[in-house]
Amino acid sequence: MSVSRPWTRRLAALGAGAALALTPVAAHADTTLGLEHDAVGTSYIKSTGSTIGVGPTTLSTNLNVDNGSFTGHMPLPGTRTKFEVIGFIPVEADVAFVEAAPIQGQISLVDQNTPVTSTASYYIKLSNIKIVGLPTFTGPHCRTKNPVTIPANTPAGGNFNLLEGGTLKGTFTIGDFQNCGLNTWLINLLVPGSGNTIDINVTNGRFA
Repeated sequence: MSVSRPWTRRLAALGAGAALALTPVAAHADTTLGLEHDAVGTSYIKSTGSTIGVGPTTLSTNLNVDNGSFTGHMPLPGTRTKFEVIGFIPVEADVAFVEAAPIQGQISLVDQNTPVTSTASYYIKLSNIKIVGLPTFTGPHCRTKNPVTIPANTPAGGNFNLLEGGTLKGTFTIGDFQNCGLNTWLINLLVPGSGNTIDINVTNGRFA
């Protein structure tokens, strides 16, 4: 699959290096283009009824302009979440996302605005857990047993512009946690479950 002329013109407009990057050096070699986007959003955890911030961060990708596949990384800063158990017992915790594997995705380069499909994989770590304001011992290794697979796709009917960005959404499941000390049973009672959502706004595409 080749890059359409509208895409080539728009990408090349960002700099002379872009035009060179879009020129294959050999017929059998794939052409890879490094891109960066700003990314910020939210994630809703259904089991706790809480919303946590995602970013702001930088989404860095290597795009194969011959077939539209890409790999990338999106490091997520830690955040703090608060929720209530059975409606009145306050719980709060630090949440960290540890990348388990590079992002894998696909974008068609035939049209100027096209949908994106992608999958990210993170371990979710919890620490500094407080119940009714009182600290509990969780330890430094409390995290999901397995990586959490998070799809981030262009919504149905939407489009993603390689330079201007777009919205990416997904629904994912959180599995059981381990190494959380005496809190392991409580965390596994409260947090794991399906129906969690993520909504990311990606903007300001540029060459890396």
